[in-house]
Amino acid sequence: MANNEMPHIGHDKHLCYLTNLDFHNKNPQEYNKLVKNAVFVCQNCGRVAENAINLCKPVKISN
Repeated sequence: MANNEMPHIGHDKHLCYLTNLDFHNKNPQEYNKLVKNAVFVCQNCGRVAENAINLCKPVKISN
């Protein structure tokens, strides 16, 4: 896989990818919008997000 290729479609929107780009430090307010009111957790990395689209393997968090 070339350096500019994503491992799967939509990976450029996933928190694991964005965090590797230091998005959480460079854009803390935007990052907080993605994780605030988390409804999903990623089975790969354990990150949480409000929308499943922001995780590689999202699973809904049960109450």
